[in-house]
Amino acid sequence: MANSRFPVPDSRILVFLYLFSLSLRANILAVADNKDAIVVGINREGNGSALPQSENADVGGSGGYSGVEISELCNIDIQGFLPPPYGNVSGFICKPIWNTFILRYAQRDDHVMTIILSAIYTTGWVGMGFSKDGMMAGSSAMVGWFNKKGQPRIKQYYLQGTRSSQVIHDKGELPLTNVPPVVAIHGAMIYMAFQLKFENHLRQQPIILAFGSRYPKHFHLTHHVDKRTIMFDFSGGSSSVLYVSSREKKNHGALGMIGWGIILPVGAIIPRYFKHKDPLWYYLHAIIQLVGFIFGLATVLLGIQLYNKLNVKNANISAHRGIGIFILVLSILQILAFFLRPSKDSKFRRFWNWYHHWFGRLALFFASVNIVLGIQIGYAGNEWKIGYGFLLAVVLLAVIVLETLSWMKKRSDKTTAPPTFQMNPVQ
Repeated sequence: MANSRFPVPDSRILVFLYLFSLSLRANILAVADNKDAIVVGINREGNGSALPQSENADVGGSGGYSGVEISELCNIDIQGFLPPPYGNVSGFICKPIWNTFILRYAQRDDHVMTIILSAIYTTGWVGMGFSKDGMMAGSSAMVGWFNKKGQPRIKQYYLQGTRSSQVIHDKGELPLTNVPPVVAIHGAMIYMAFQLKFENHLRQQPIILAFGSRYPKHFHLTHHVDKRTIMFDFSGGSSSVLYVSSREKKNHGALGMIGWGIILPVGAIIPRYFKHKDPLWYYLHAIIQLVGFIFGLATVLLGIQLYNKLNVKNANISAHRGIGIFILVLSILQILAFFLRPSKDSKFRRFWNWYHHWFGRLALFFASVNIVLGIQIGYAGNEWKIGYGFLLAVVLLAVIVLETLSWMKKRSDKTTAPPTFQMNPVQ
């Protein structure tokens, strides 16, 4: 720069580039705002007319928009491209909730809620689900998209499980009104509007947001690219992330199945059928039950952590949690029984034996019930059901065989005549 004939300061160059970028951005936004909106009303079959498609950004992705620009999208006048009643509903609350997803909603005194979900869109599908417990499985969702021919589609889906084959179209539990749902494209955004009528004023509700980049095939949804579960407060407009990884759920289930489904039953079998191996049976019983108690304690602690993350009210989850804590209390009482065991000659030993045996059996029974309940509310799939069913069958078969052998041995001992002692005659 020292040898240049026309020296220009670096700061002036940077200022010029900054002003040029602002001007370019303003022109781009002006072009996007002047695009014709595409609006389609959808009938109950989810069909509509053929329409062209936007080509601006990935579905649900940021598309180059910053957080401030996403918030500014709430200022778009939807009356210009959405038909009644969606375009003229007064009192809409608009909240950016995740990525480029923006939620507009209005709730009337008669508990009818109008919902408009928008997101950046090019291909694929966009969905919004209502969950009972924060889980994807068991929820109902509204999904909208434009197919390859530009034909709009919007349908309700029931998420029976986590597999694509378990996502069933034209099923669900959402209380849709008689007002047909609508899907529209305006600029770079897709708008999905529908009405629900609830029995009571909706407040906190777990919501699942998801999008896919590939078109649904014969109304069967392709696997999502990304999803997010949030707890949305419709009374205050606030939201918080609900995130429970599948690994945490699997760890919780595996610990419970190993501790309460394998180790503790094996530890209970030993003193009943192997007392003739004294004192080996006693040490094996104490060590195995202690290991099983540690697994059970870890199961409960991880379960409490999952429950706090979900932060939702569900009768099955509350029952599962309550039974798990009850089993843990019974297990602690069994540990205390080890230290409070009276001597064999004590008159309280009979009562101690009764307490120790039946409390242990009660804990194992409720543990089996709770494992089955956990598999059900966690939508664990057939692999877990078959696995625990096989495990339970093996344990029960072993108990039946050992009980039969023990009964046969006792009967044989009773029928066997006592040995006779012959005395030599006196010479």
